[in-house]
Amino acid sequence: MAGSSLLALLDDIATILDDVSVMTKLAAKKTAGVLGDDLALNAQQVTGVKADRELPVVWAVAKGSMVNKAILVPAALAISAFVPWLVTPLLMVGGLFLCFEGVEKLAHKFLHSPEEDEAHHAKLTQALADPQVDLVALEKEKIKGAVTTDFILSAEIIAISLGVVASEPFTTRVLVLVGVALLMTVGVYGLVAGIVKLDDAGLYLSRRPGSFQQNLGRGILKGAPWLMKGLSVAGTAAMFLVGGGILTHGIAVVHHGIEGLAERAGGVPGIGWLLHALTPPVADAVVGIVAGAVTLAVVLGVKRVLRKG
Repeated sequence: MAGSSLLALLDDIATILDDVSVMTKLAAKKTAGVLGDDLALNAQQVTGVKADRELPVVWAVAKGSMVNKAILVPAALAISAFVPWLVTPLLMVGGLFLCFEGVEKLAHKFLHSPEEDEAHHAKLTQALADPQVDLVALEKEKIKGAVTTDFILSAEIIAISLGVVASEPFTTRVLVLVGVALLMTVGVYGLVAGIVKLDDAGLYLSRRPGSFQQNLGRGILKGAPWLMKGLSVAGTAAMFLVGGGILTHGIAVVHHGIEGLAERAGGVPGIGWLLHALTPPVADAVVGIVAGAVTLAVVLGVKRVLRKG
């Protein structure tokens, strides 16, 4: 009896771990849009910091991120345990925020004048060049801003992950959310640390003897800015895909409509298979862009009314 009980327990544990592995991979896939944006945003947050302080700043933000997730994970688990009906509305809000943030990024050049961007850049340059400027205060300000950004994006990641495992046993939910939180934190800030030090690595290699190392170093120096731009573009695109997907799946009529459209597109001779595969993500992206644009218009309208008031 004891032996069979132990085997049953081991089987349950193995099943849970297998479920956790599968669900964690699915949750990580669904949060890829947030992850891409999280990576780009946090790498940008530490630009303007002196080179010898870049890694300490990244480490400080990573610790703040862990604190954020230590708050968010128990809150998410409490919601799933006591008010599970709230999971879908929270997912919808998170998806809408993703779409809003994506549109805001696209509209940045229209919402913020070049003079504002230049003034911000000049402030950072002055802070680094002027010995009278309190660099400790500037560093703390950057860390605070990055941790605040991380809290918003972490909330989105946890909400999306919770939606994936909402119907799973409580133990699975705990392990998946903790696993995703740790995976995202280590992955994001490990990559951020690598990205912010790319220029140093490139400079080091460019000064080493040997044409191969010098050419590699110059290539890294030239490629680093493009990598940041690529991360930003990929993150923005993924935000529309993920955010729009959350919205379309949360509205049954829209979801079934997209499925029907994909089925009809699949009937096109020759390229039906391609159209069938592309229709859902394209539809999700379109819904995401429209929803984000409407939300941005509402937010700007409210701000104008408040300013006049």
